[in-house]
Amino acid sequence: MRPVVKETEFSELPLISRGKVRDMYDLGKDVLIVVTDRLSAFDHVLTNGIPDKGRVLNLISAFWFDKTSHIVGNHLKSIDITDLPDSVRDQSNILAGRFTIARKADMLPVECIVRGYLSGSGWKDYQKTGAVCGIQLPTGLVNSDRLPEPIFTPSTKADEGHDENISFDQTAELVGQPMAEKLRDASLFLYKFAAEYALERGIIIADTKFEFGVLGDDLILCDEALTPDSSRFWPASLYEPGKNQPSFDKQYVRDYLLSIAWDKEPPIPNLPDEVVKNTSNKYREAYEKLTGQPLP
Repeated sequence: MRPVVKETEFSELPLISRGKVRDMYDLGKDVLIVVTDRLSAFDHVLTNGIPDKGRVLNLISAFWFDKTSHIVGNHLKSIDITDLPDSVRDQSNILAGRFTIARKADMLPVECIVRGYLSGSGWKDYQKTGAVCGIQLPTGLVNSDRLPEPIFTPSTKADEGHDENISFDQTAELVGQPMAEKLRDASLFLYKFAAEYALERGIIIADTKFEFGVLGDDLILCDEALTPDSSRFWPASLYEPGKNQPSFDKQYVRDYLLSIAWDKEPPIPNLPDEVVKNTSNKYREAYEKLTGQPLP
């Protein structure tokens, strides 16, 4: 297990942005994306880092970028240490496995969410209205039920606070009707392909979030793809509709924070060592189940 990496700083590379988990640096026509071991929950970055989390997220994304390139292109250029700029090559021990050199794209202002199961905010929405994000569903569904067909439920991208769910028509107002249709179709194809692949390996992908950009005339998949942070991963062997499911993602941490009645405001509590260790193990297990390989 490698050292926990919570922050990065490369004096010779301009910092483009520092998100909750990712640090992005300018490489000219490309970008260097470093996935740290930071963990966010309830819109706060927690004080603890999770060992191996960044490498798991980065390598799972690279795995899916390769697997789904026949559906839609993506921003991945390299995850090979030998392609790192000379100015950061001396930090390859920190960067190994957790960086992506990506092509720059003009990002679209929409989170492309696909739901294959009724869970989380979708389940709450359904209980109130019988619909999810305005899409009417059959009556009598229970928590965590598989939906008759996956549904596309986009949202806005909020710089701060929560994203807001929007309709397909609102998506078309933001990006134009042809692009909205491309986003919907690409998202559904990606989800269906990945969900079938993962299920054969013991993982249910209940829902997921995609981000897309435009490079030249091409729509490409960017950011991360089908990771435990951007998706709900459930162990298929334990799946039981009618209740919340155990997961491979950070829901385990959210459940702990709820159990201690944290009010979701600073000060941010420290996670016990056992919670940190178990969370790290869940991320690693997701990688190993999906790829069939131990985490390198």
